[in-house]
Amino acid sequence: MRPVSVAVTVAALWLPFAPAPASAEGSRPIALAGQVTSAEEGAMEGVLISAKRAESSMAFTVVSDAQGRYQFPSAKLSPGQYTLRIRAVGYDLEGPTSVEIGAGTAAADLRLRKTADLAAQLSNAEWLASLPGTDQQKASIRNCNHCHTFERVLRSRAGADAMTKIVERMTTYPQLSFPLMPQKLVAARIGGGEDPLEHRMEVWRAQAGYLSSVNLSSSDSWKFPFQTHARPKGRATQVIYTEYDLPQRTRQPHDVVVDSQGMAWYASFGEQILGKVDTRTGKVTEYQIPRLKANLPTGILALRFDEDENLWMGMQFQGGVAKFDKRTEKFQTWSLPPELNGDYVQINQVSPEHSRTDGKVWLQDAGTYTVLRLDPLSGKFEVFSPYAIPRPNIYDVISDPQNNVYFTGFGREDIGKIDAKTGKISIYKTPTANSAPRRGMLDPRGRLWFGENRGDRIGMFDTGTQQFKEWIAPTRGTWPYDVTADKNGEAWSGGEYTDTVLRLNPKTGQFVEYLLPRFTNIRRVFVDNTTTPVTFWLGNNHGASIVKLEPLD
Repeated sequence: MRPVSVAVTVAALWLPFAPAPASAEGSRPIALAGQVTSAEEGAMEGVLISAKRAESSMAFTVVSDAQGRYQFPSAKLSPGQYTLRIRAVGYDLEGPTSVEIGAGTAAADLRLRKTADLAAQLSNAEWLASLPGTDQQKASIRNCNHCHTFERVLRSRAGADAMTKIVERMTTYPQLSFPLMPQKLVAARIGGGEDPLEHRMEVWRAQAGYLSSVNLSSSDSWKFPFQTHARPKGRATQVIYTEYDLPQRTRQPHDVVVDSQGMAWYASFGEQILGKVDTRTGKVTEYQIPRLKANLPTGILALRFDEDENLWMGMQFQGGVAKFDKRTEKFQTWSLPPELNGDYVQINQVSPEHSRTDGKVWLQDAGTYTVLRLDPLSGKFEVFSPYAIPRPNIYDVISDPQNNVYFTGFGREDIGKIDAKTGKISIYKTPTANSAPRRGMLDPRGRLWFGENRGDRIGMFDTGTQQFKEWIAPTRGTWPYDVTADKNGEAWSGGEYTDTVLRLNPKTGQFVEYLLPRFTNIRRVFVDNTTTPVTFWLGNNHGASIVKLEPLD
């Protein structure tokens, strides 16, 4: 849902509000409060209200409760003029649209009206739920969302023939491309098996035929009703969001991690840029990552800390990994040797978390569907091939304290393990077939948490008992990308297509779904366990921002 911001400025009311309790920490001063209403519903629960001061790179968002009331704590809104926007599918903000925050508590009751353009507010999951067609047809277009929203293609007027050419052209872009910064593939992956051109054309025509049957090629309006998700309620409204804008719209913060000093680090998915955000002030410092291949697409995917909190990056089509020393602010890079370093190479993931154990760092190559191990001192790489050709996509690599590595078989339903000492490879199958395990982490109890992207589930593999557990996402079409566990034993994930953050209590199986303030292409997720309650972080991969979620319970 696209946040609505109206240009008209309306003076806020000033009322003598007393400080009100708003969180588990107890009473605290309130900077802005009010009620959200509409003619259709009266008081409205689950409306996201965002406030952003002029010239600031930080926006704050709260959610209205069951009585339609909302509150911004003074700790978030310092005095100044703020623009207001809302997110509530089916509604636009009528007014007021700005407010002046002073020394006391400002009051602004927000009036909403029915939107005239519901299509502009649909999340990608809502588009897929609305579309007619079979599950197979819908699955065939899922990858469109990696570069842009479904709205973009469904507003097009291309017929089947024109759409076939568009689909064919789209296959020449890597997934790190998006409309503001397209890049071209140079070579196809190997190891996955040959896919003849004739078969590819058949697939493209089928995709194009389906898309042209549901876009605006034959009508000025869509021929199907829109299905929308319910707004947040209950615990899902007890939250505060902070969104930090990045310096350029081309920044794609695929991975975000937070260090022990509270600094948020990100790497740009399509650029050779590592960034640091001072989370108190919003100040951004960026570092240029060396380029290893001048003719290949740029961009970084994985970003992880080693034991010294130095940052390691998977350099994708640049064919190597990089390490950033936080103390010296210098990069060191390792390129694959020439015999392994074709134009098809794509080093997405790296796992340095336990490299002290034996001095080795694990990584994977999405170009050959293999796992590799780097000796940083010698620069030598070992190659492990868990599968015979045609190989499924090996997606993530996650090391344990002994520096064995677990990998996720995104092309199947596999969790694999490579023994660091013997090289023995073991494969374990998730209970759900074709679940597509994607990214994850190991918790201190030796449990591997991961997103079952196609299975619409959160998965957990107990490495001690070798047993799986799965939890089905409450909203169909969530497609969890990544999962991380917090210090309290809860698991957190992101709905890649729903713009929601999932919080799971594994003991009860209960979920909380937090809706994000705007369209958010969620990939990697991170929990900061040094805070109480814990704080959740993610990058808005297509929105050039970093989002912090603070639960209030």
